[in-house]
Amino acid sequence: MSTDFGLRLKTVREEKGLKREDVANKIGTSAAIIGRYERNERTPSIDIAKNIAEALEVSLDYLVGDTTVLLKDKKMMYRLEILQKVKPDYKERILYMLDVMLKDAQNNSLQEKLA
Repeated sequence: MSTDFGLRLKTVREEKGLKREDVANKIGTSAAIIGRYERNERTPSIDIAKNIAEALEVSLDYLVGDTTVLLKDKKMMYRLEILQKVKPDYKERILYMLDVMLKDAQNNSLQEKLA
């Protein structure tokens, strides 16, 4: 795990208004251990890191630095999981429609700013 883990753990925890004790209680460890993870003095096992991600409602990929995208919306994660299972031809149509709608939303946002 990269040194991003500790920083990302601390940042997400603080953004959610949680104390180290809160995270520790959710995963069955101590606040001192969470502090060591945050300072990168100790590296959690994959299972513990997964539990921390679940407790903070973020992806493990985000915590370990494999992605810069922090998905805070569990419904969006669920939709992405479903999309992964859709047949390729349907997936392309869905993504095309999504692209059209996103462009429209961006244009409307830009027009509102210019008005």
